[in-house]
Amino acid sequence: MRFIVALWRLAIAGFCFVGTYEAWSKPQYWVYFTFQTGFVLGIVMLWAGAATLLKGIQPPAWLKGCVTLYAIVTALVAFLLMPPDNPAYVPQVIGIMTNTMLHKIAPIMAVIDFLLFDPHRRFRWHYMFSWLLYFPLYLAFVLIRAALWPNSGPAAGGSPYPYEFINLNTLGWQGFAMSCGKLALAFVVLSFVVWVFDRALPRKALLG
Repeated sequence: MRFIVALWRLAIAGFCFVGTYEAWSKPQYWVYFTFQTGFVLGIVMLWAGAATLLKGIQPPAWLKGCVTLYAIVTALVAFLLMPPDNPAYVPQVIGIMTNTMLHKIAPIMAVIDFLLFDPHRRFRWHYMFSWLLYFPLYLAFVLIRAALWPNSGPAAGGSPYPYEFINLNTLGWQGFAMSCGKLALAFVVLSFVVWVFDRALPRKALLG
């Protein structure tokens, strides 16, 4: 079973790295939330897969919980807020669109990994809040980048805002604040859900 778990985690890493490979030739893609969190998820899963295979030191519980939270966010945004990918424009690898790998397949596999292959009852209560620090830092990064390079893309027409629901130009400050507030509330709820599942599941991994 250890080898299956290791391969599962390495497969997640593979999907993440393939899904983000465009950003190395198009640096403006790194402004996307999903590219940033997806790449970090790939690194953590590569670490976890190698550690599982070699019986080494696993990623810290805080880090594993953090990437799981943002994998859930990525999947929910992809399924609920983003338009379907167009295969005419999105690259495909082994017949699968890279966006699908990054936004749907890898996050779903990461959540399954957390539920079935991780030991539980390791999260401290304050993890719920420290996991959320990335969100305001990401928003600050987007705003500063947009102010410094207002026509840098990656959105259509050169807009520096990667998502319409945080597009300051179209929303204005009031709309931007309301949108960010709703997102922050969703992050808090999801963080709490991840913490509750960790507390509710058996201490020993269900599989592996």
